[in-house]
Amino acid sequence: MGEIGVTTRIFVAAIVVVAIVAGIIGFLASPGKEVRVEVPVEVQPKLKAGFIYVGPIGDNGWTAAHNRGREIVDKKYDWLETTYAELVPEAEVGAYIDKMFKEGADVVFTTSFGFGWETVKAGGRWPTKILYHCSGDPSIHGTAPNVGFYFADFYQIYYLNGLMAGALTKTNKIGYVAAYEISEVCRHLNAFYLGAKEVNPNVVMQVKVTGSWVDPATDALNAKTLMDWGADVIGFTADAPAIVSAAQKRYEETGKKVYTFSHYSSMKAFGPDVVISGQLVHWEYWYDYLLLRAQQHEAENWQHWALLNTGAVELGSDFGEPINPALTEAISQLKAKKVKDPVLGEVSVYDLIFYRLKQFQDVRTVYEPFTGPLRDVKGNVLLRPGEAIDGYKLWWGLEKTYVEGIIPP
Repeated sequence: MGEIGVTTRIFVAAIVVVAIVAGIIGFLASPGKEVRVEVPVEVQPKLKAGFIYVGPIGDNGWTAAHNRGREIVDKKYDWLETTYAELVPEAEVGAYIDKMFKEGADVVFTTSFGFGWETVKAGGRWPTKILYHCSGDPSIHGTAPNVGFYFADFYQIYYLNGLMAGALTKTNKIGYVAAYEISEVCRHLNAFYLGAKEVNPNVVMQVKVTGSWVDPATDALNAKTLMDWGADVIGFTADAPAIVSAAQKRYEETGKKVYTFSHYSSMKAFGPDVVISGQLVHWEYWYDYLLLRAQQHEAENWQHWALLNTGAVELGSDFGEPINPALTEAISQLKAKKVKDPVLGEVSVYDLIFYRLKQFQDVRTVYEPFTGPLRDVKGNVLLRPGEAIDGYKLWWGLEKTYVEGIIPP
């Protein structure tokens, strides 16, 4: 489930209850008297876990998804106690970690990219505790024996949503609102464009950067700019549904649909007429696994990845809903749009989406959207013909990289 690393055992005394043996055992037992022998029973040790969030739990996006995962595992295990802090600035995350450990936490999860460096520093201050950071820069991976990393990645789903975008656009212009230009976000937006380009060679994509994970006002402004430019499908990396709301507002005011997507949490309620699909997460996948390890006093100090083949992520406008069934016009358009695939022959975009989805979900199938020939916007060769991207470049090497056909910020 991850790259090579070290599993560190953090020694904490487990509670073992030894029952008193009642009666006299063996030949010393009196005839006719009941002999009852009780063996030692190990009681599951209690565990307290803290969660530190960059946004509010009511953001209907990234933080809401993490908190939903926390609530699921908290309800599942009676030995588990959880606590959380929301709206934590990056500069203060170290103090929040210290506070949680002082208040009895055994393990702390920090859930934003910018929290990584302070999380590793806290690992040095608390060597008998366990920490896990969501995402993280590769420079800090494996630097502390009691600090691990985890992520559930969407790039395969962004590619699938890109297939939809390429088929649904009528202007041949699609947009993307990015929080930052880090490798994670560029991986996603490039995958989105590659999917669109596969089914629509004429499509172009413009990118706008917000400069924050949580800034609904700027997200909405960037969405408006893209819609005014002519984009009629918009993908995004933003923690709240402001872009979805902006697209819904445009439809209500003008009757023109700008399709968009749920992100981390279902956002369909904010755009019932425009949310066609999306990328959803089950953070409980990692919280369940890592908390069970932590309960056994073990810290896995490497980067844990999860893609579609794990069930940690899901294609959908809502959970259990890959494509919004209420958008019948869009579904008809996806079914009517035919493309030629080198393996499948002529196929509808609708069928291609679900074929690729099955490929991604099957661990035995290898399909990589980042396969050459591929150049960046400056004409530099990213991948030669038939060459698939290597793992390190995919995860960490795409910062400020935009493939041909994208209009950079």
